[in-house]
Amino acid sequence: MYNNYIENGVIITPNVVAKGDKATVIYRGLLHNSGAHSVLMRIGYGDNWNDTHDVRMSKTAEGFEAVLPVNSSNKLNVCFKDCANNWDNNSGNNYSFQVEER
Repeated sequence: MYNNYIENGVIITPNVVAKGDKATVIYRGLLHNSGAHSVLMRIGYGDNWNDTHDVRMSKTAEGFEAVLPVNSSNKLNVCFKDCANNWDNNSGNNYSFQVEER
């Protein structure tokens, strides 16, 4: 599943995230490739997108990057929005990552 994310330009490190970790997300997907000047990453947890908030990503040589604390053991969901309100949400499926317990 995550290999498809890499093809779409979404990379998370570490590859396996756990509650309490800080995860780095690199985005060089559709919005980046379309020339976006800024990107927000919307994150939420679980099937209902609990604790939803936006994280401003920094433009780097790798694309857009942000570090986020993993605050829940529920599935981490992310999608991306540019300043023109265009979204990359993996064709409505979002980008979801399992979160391990420590």
